[in-house]
Amino acid sequence: MRDKGQEAEIIRLLKAGAGHVSGQKLSRALGVTRTAVWKHIEALRKSGYTIEASPSKGYRLKGPLPFNGIEVSSLLETGFVGRELRFHNEVGSTNAEAFELARNGAVEGTVIMAEGQTNGKGRLGRRWESPAGHNIYLSIILRPPIPPEEAHWLTFVAAVAAAEAISEFCPARPVLKWPNDILINGRKAAGILLEMGSEPERVHFVVMGIGVNVNMTRPMFPEYIRNTATSVRETKGAEVDRRTLAGRLLSSVELWYKVYLAEGSVPILSEWKRYFGFEGKEIRVVSFGNTVKGVCLGVDDTGALLIREPGGAVKKIVAGDMEAASK
Repeated sequence: MRDKGQEAEIIRLLKAGAGHVSGQKLSRALGVTRTAVWKHIEALRKSGYTIEASPSKGYRLKGPLPFNGIEVSSLLETGFVGRELRFHNEVGSTNAEAFELARNGAVEGTVIMAEGQTNGKGRLGRRWESPAGHNIYLSIILRPPIPPEEAHWLTFVAAVAAAEAISEFCPARPVLKWPNDILINGRKAAGILLEMGSEPERVHFVVMGIGVNVNMTRPMFPEYIRNTATSVRETKGAEVDRRTLAGRLLSSVELWYKVYLAEGSVPILSEWKRYFGFEGKEIRVVSFGNTVKGVCLGVDDTGALLIREPGGAVKKIVAGDMEAASK
């Protein structure tokens, strides 16, 4: 079985070395044979690293660094989120994988990340387009000591964290759309999907899924979402380092999750409102099969959406699909 800890250590040593690092030095540092070192090198090449080998000099790391679990882990500044990180080149759904791991006792903070998904899950049963090589797809296992009716606040936590992280890489300020989308210049750049395992009075775990369109260009999007989706790169005009953005996203999730557990929903909602972009605008919401239209009055202290209908009545929406009325 591969020892990914030893592979991470090899990469660390190759990054720290000036020029080539001998197989003998790697062998001594890891306490394994040179044959074992060679096998790890081959596995690392399959993970995307370009490693030059010279019989007389040893190994040298070359070229751009790949997007993988070792690289993301090396940039983490978290206490527990992502400290157990499972990276897949391809997976059906990171949320589905995380859900099974959570049911089987995976520790809080475990992250499932993938280069690509074959069955990416969006909200309301929709598909999340997940081509390999361009974006970030991850799911985080959390075990908050809260009742099920409070779990929706973790969507707000994820939204604030994602908006905060994206804003560091994007010249345009991200805008939050209730309840779980992040927009850039009016187009969807990221989405959130929460799934939960619980009993009537207790949450066993929450899987927080986050997908971010990072480096896709407009022609890469399927035609059916080409006019409604965007990416950080499309706005910035240059490619974004996914490793750094993923690390920043996980750090931001941990920060705001800790704030929520310590202080409750008030500071989370306050920060969320700073990014919310629809208050005072005409909107429509499809909720449980009914369409409600009116002026958005923001959200109340429970996180529900408030709409003033044409007749003047204020309607409270606890779940639904919101869009600007002009769309």
